[in-house]
Amino acid sequence: MNRLSCSVTLREEVSGWLWRGQMVKRRFCLVFLVALVITRFAWADSVQETETHKLTEVGKGIYLAQTKARLFNSNALVVINDEDVLVVDSHITPTKGRDLISTITSLTDKPVTTLINSHYHYDHSHGNQAFTEENSPYLPYLEIIGHEFTRMKLSRQPLQRVNFRRGLAGTQSVVDRLQRKLAEPLDSNQKEKLQEQYDLMVSHLAEWGEIMPVAPTLTLSDRLTLFRGSREIRVYFFGRAHSGGDLVVYFPEEQLAFTGDMMLAGPSWLGDGYVDEFPGTLEKLKSLAIKKIVPGHGMPFTDIAKIGLVQEFYLDLWQKTKHLYEQGVSAEAASKAIDMTNFRESLGVLRVGYDLLAVSRMYERMGGEE
Repeated sequence: MNRLSCSVTLREEVSGWLWRGQMVKRRFCLVFLVALVITRFAWADSVQETETHKLTEVGKGIYLAQTKARLFNSNALVVINDEDVLVVDSHITPTKGRDLISTITSLTDKPVTTLINSHYHYDHSHGNQAFTEENSPYLPYLEIIGHEFTRMKLSRQPLQRVNFRRGLAGTQSVVDRLQRKLAEPLDSNQKEKLQEQYDLMVSHLAEWGEIMPVAPTLTLSDRLTLFRGSREIRVYFFGRAHSGGDLVVYFPEEQLAFTGDMMLAGPSWLGDGYVDEFPGTLEKLKSLAIKKIVPGHGMPFTDIAKIGLVQEFYLDLWQKTKHLYEQGVSAEAASKAIDMTNFRESLGVLRVGYDLLAVSRMYERMGGEE
């Protein structure tokens, strides 16, 4: 049970506990919440903030960098080595990349020599530009590392990709919705909060207009090991999953893995993924000795059993989708019919239906498309 589903369960069932006697579920949720509080206190002890970022130290000199602004963005990892800095993922726009650079300079004056893209998706890679601009302090030293697939995607009209255009359209839609809401009768407090969010989203939307994607300058096909002073950093490609070029950045001393969007605390977005190959890729991830996973979105987690749970989800999703595909059901109809609520308790799947882009992509794979 994840945090959201557990809190929902508590709200829905707290009155029922008094007379239904469901002590097992009650104890489970109480234990979960106590563990959650303890975990939050543990994270709080190692959290610091800059003007734009929250920084959580997840290992010695290894920081999870998360944007404080209330908008969609990727996690980044900042790794301070003996003599230099390595960064994994660069955020969603050049402006957010510049914010990340400012945050790094507040931590250390060591140069960023290496930027790794976990995959090509816009929210993880379109800050690359900030690290390579003429006024970037890192330009003389910087190497951008990615999988061969990632370089290909970022070199061939990346702004025409479906996921980028969908993200841009979604941002515009939020701006339009907030603008309509501001035109409604509101009290002063509501209007102030909405205006603040509207201004933020308008500014964020404008940032998309300056994006000029920068591709990796060094690629790998399966594995690369970096030695930075006393630190060993392994970069793995275990197979196609969330995209065709997902990388895992692994720190053997800490037994810590940055998994990008290949392994979140739940299912990933699957609009251009490889659901049929995903479970096998995750099986290879399980070959690493991992104590903590830092995902591409959300907070770190230590429940490594989640890997197996997400594998089960993808296997089940593929089989249910395949059944409808073989019956000749359209992707649109299938997206409304697919029922994954058997993962309600474990992954918080509350409603019948699945993302149309994911279903359409699975239909493409079933039809033989790469």
